Amino acid sequence: MGQPAASTLQIRPYRDQDEPEVLALLVAALGQGPAGHRSAEFFRWKHLESPFGRSLMLVCEADGRIVGLRAFLRWRFDIDGRPVRAVRPVDTATHPDHRGRGIFSQLTRAALEVLGEEADVVFNTPNEKSLPGYIKMGWQPAGRVPVWVRPRTFLSSIRGLRRSAPAGPRPLPATAPAAEVIEGATGLADLLSMAERPTGRLATPRSPEYLWWRYGRAPLLDYRAADEQESGRVRGLAFFRVRPRRGLWETTIADVLVPAGDAHIARRLLRRAARAAPADLVTCSFPVGSAAHRAARLAGFVKVPRGVLMVVRPLREDLVPDPRRLGSWALRLGDLEVF
Repeated sequence: MGQPAASTLQIRPYRDQDEPEVLALLVAALGQGPAGHRSAEFFRWKHLESPFGRSLMLVCEADGRIVGLRAFLRWRFDIDGRPVRAVRPVDTATHPDHRGRGIFSQLTRAALEVLGEEADVVFNTPNEKSLPGYIKMGWQPAGRVPVWVRPRTFLSSIRGLRRSAPAGPRPLPATAPAAEVIEGATGLADLLSMAERPTGRLATPRSPEYLWWRYGRAPLLDYRAADEQESGRVRGLAFFRVRPRRGLWETTIADVLVPAGDAHIARRLLRRAARAAPADLVTCSFPVGSAAHRAARLAGFVKVPRGVLMVVRPLREDLVPDPRRLGSWALRLGDLEVF
């Protein structure tokens, strides 16, 4: 089908009644996505139910039909207790019949005009294919966030990377779903108050509401949790899920919560998460200098040659520290996972 070049493009805010048409657009443009299925429940959890607020979503219409979507997931970081409003571009879609018409650029410019009043910084982890478009529109590379990995065996990992899909069904972790662990975690607020807070770096503030949304209520992703208790009160938590990566099954450890400096609890939690399912490899990433970072190194994790590329676009010039420097961030995989 040829491009309908004569049709007029109109950009407007997303409305709740757009949901069925937007879901169909996402499938047509991007497939079923990392979660394997673009359900309405998943879309609402991701964009409408976050404790950081509803996503900014703009749609592009041609002849009354939605042919483009630009969604910015709202996030929040803290610097020494001072909040920084952030957004992350996700679910960028242009219908295949309307590509090459500048819809991506028009939606991005319109969104940035709105975000100039509502956010302090935009961050993203683009792939190599989409990176040039972001650079052209003003995003700047901050660097590559280090990722640490521990394969079951190096030989099996090399063989798995040659396959296009994992062999066999997804391994089921022998731990409880994250929702059950969070719900039953006596003393969770105390653990959060004792957890590490990186000084002078952008870090996601982890509240009970955030943990419940991010790991407990996330549909389709099947987050699990390992916990450590003392006298019936939680002293540590690790959140993880098993996901496909090319021809491998990977246990992705998204976050570890322990009292500040307690690498011993962190190491035990990493071990439990790694042993929960017979995955081909385990990956994690924690802020340099944190107890979880030290524990990962002691547990035999090694840094992969290439980490997660991060690009940023400050919407304020007075942000301190400079978000365009990787050293200004204290990130975990839970902050960076694409879902």
